[in-house]
Amino acid sequence: MALLSPVSLPPSATTGSSSDHRRATSYYVPTISTMSELRQHHSQLVRLGLSSDNHAMGRLIKFAGISTSGDISYALRLFHHLPHPDAFIYNTLFLALSSHHKPPVSPCLLLSHMLEQYVLPNQFTFPPLLRFVSHPSSLSFGRQLHALMYKFGFSSDPFARNNLLCMYLDCGYPYDAWKVFDVSNNRTIITWTTMVSGLSKAGLIDNARALFDEMPERNLVSWNAMITGYVKSGLFREALELFDQMQAEGIEMNKYVGASILAACTGLGLLQKGKLIHRKIESSGLEVDSKLATAIIDMYCKCGCLEKAFEVFNSLKRKGLSTWNCMVGGFAIHGRGTEAIQVFKQMEMEGGVPDDITFLNLLSACAHSGLVAEGKHYFDYMVQKYNIEPKMEHYGCMVDMLGRAGLLKEAKQLIEQMPMEPDADILGALLGACKIHGVVNLGREIGKRVIELDPLNSGRYVLLANLFSGAGRWDDVAQVRKMMSDKGVHKEAGHSLIEMNGVVSEFICGSGSHPQAKEIYSMLDEMLERIKAEGYVADAGVVPHDIAEEEKEEALYYHSEKLAIAFGLIHTKAGETIRITKNLRVCRDCHEVSKFVSRVFNREIIVRDRNRFHHFSNGECSCKDYW
Repeated sequence: MALLSPVSLPPSATTGSSSDHRRATSYYVPTISTMSELRQHHSQLVRLGLSSDNHAMGRLIKFAGISTSGDISYALRLFHHLPHPDAFIYNTLFLALSSHHKPPVSPCLLLSHMLEQYVLPNQFTFPPLLRFVSHPSSLSFGRQLHALMYKFGFSSDPFARNNLLCMYLDCGYPYDAWKVFDVSNNRTIITWTTMVSGLSKAGLIDNARALFDEMPERNLVSWNAMITGYVKSGLFREALELFDQMQAEGIEMNKYVGASILAACTGLGLLQKGKLIHRKIESSGLEVDSKLATAIIDMYCKCGCLEKAFEVFNSLKRKGLSTWNCMVGGFAIHGRGTEAIQVFKQMEMEGGVPDDITFLNLLSACAHSGLVAEGKHYFDYMVQKYNIEPKMEHYGCMVDMLGRAGLLKEAKQLIEQMPMEPDADILGALLGACKIHGVVNLGREIGKRVIELDPLNSGRYVLLANLFSGAGRWDDVAQVRKMMSDKGVHKEAGHSLIEMNGVVSEFICGSGSHPQAKEIYSMLDEMLERIKAEGYVADAGVVPHDIAEEEKEEALYYHSEKLAIAFGLIHTKAGETIRITKNLRVCRDCHEVSKFVSRVFNREIIVRDRNRFHHFSNGECSCKDYW
């Protein structure tokens, strides 16, 4: 057993015979591994008269308070029996308490006790105390700590200062953090990285990038902080550009950068880039932990390569909960509910315990696949078997599932029976079902409520207007448009992304800015002529009624996904796959065009829209027109 430093017996405790004194002064506190061993050594220290010795008892307090197998309550009892605890003892307790979400003793009171006993703080006192301040409600305590740091001369200590920056940033006060940063003379790379990360989380992404560019030196953590900031802000292109810059500077990624950049590929639907990153991870021998494995699987799922995702999933020796959830969710967005249920059952067989996200993905899979009976079963099963109370999102899946299946009355009853007030998403799901099934009166009622709850979301107005236009109620359509105009709401512009040979092209409805615009529009004309000859008829019902028929067809023909498909036809051969990512739900006409093109031009077309994937092949879609 490894030995630590000997404990010296203080003069005041040197009582008893000389032999007793020798035993006491030669006593060692060895390495402790369990609380049972700690109690034995505590008894020995009491017998030797060392129960008031800070040096000896400090070792016991440290194990009891900080060790994963310790006991914080026991550490506090040891502390209360010390007549004159020193700064090390207090700091140890501050550190121990900082790991508890609800500490048994207020750190503020313990700090007050320390100061009342005239025990001076040192450089190890403030960092653990500052970790308690992570919410605006506790900021007043944080400001007091800041003042004490200044008073006792530790405001320039790098470790304490970095924790102070984190405190202000976590509490949502980035400008206070900036003041601390601005007056810091000895900034370390950790100081710079802390600010970059904190500003990114606060939504000040441009400020974060400006600071990142100013850094005198950067390490892998710094690069990851900026890349992650871009990803969490939805700026996936910027994240990829920065990653390319990082590699150009000769810096190899680690598993954290790998997970972040895979998330960027996922956000843009860039399968080729995602595959390249996956190969780099494999060739570099990086540890593929649960988080990185989940990022890889998620990328393949959301880039339309479900088979590869499942292959990676099955190759994992150990799967974390997030990995199981990701695979269930992957099958869900591809409309493969039966496979999602099979993965869930496999998870249970292997001893995995699902959480609320697992069931959310499972219910979504049932909704996208029309598995009503199965969805009802798992909605009850999660409560009865796992005691998981349904959240708003679970009810939303059920309403969506029932509504898509035409069970609108049942969906409405479920909303009325919910233990919470429905939000705009749940009512929006019911409105979408009304639109699918042409139930105008209920749709009008629900649409009004949805718009009241979410007045700036253009999609709510468009859905209601489409419901009215499908029923030929043009006065109501005009009224909805007027509401949008009065509130300054503009319809979100549709755009489609397609990746070819590592280059991403973006198309907007009617845009002619692409370098190959002339070839694209020529192919589009050829494409439409050929599918018309096979029976395609434009669905003019998806465009406004108050324009000429010729203009209606033209508006339909130049939708962004049609331009992307034409571009894909130019750059692929028969039998190859065209992958498109769209920011909005695929309209009926584009859905029909994609089916025809897949058969006439012998291509597989995979479209990822706002809600799910559509796999078009040989004139059919994987959704079976159920979306």
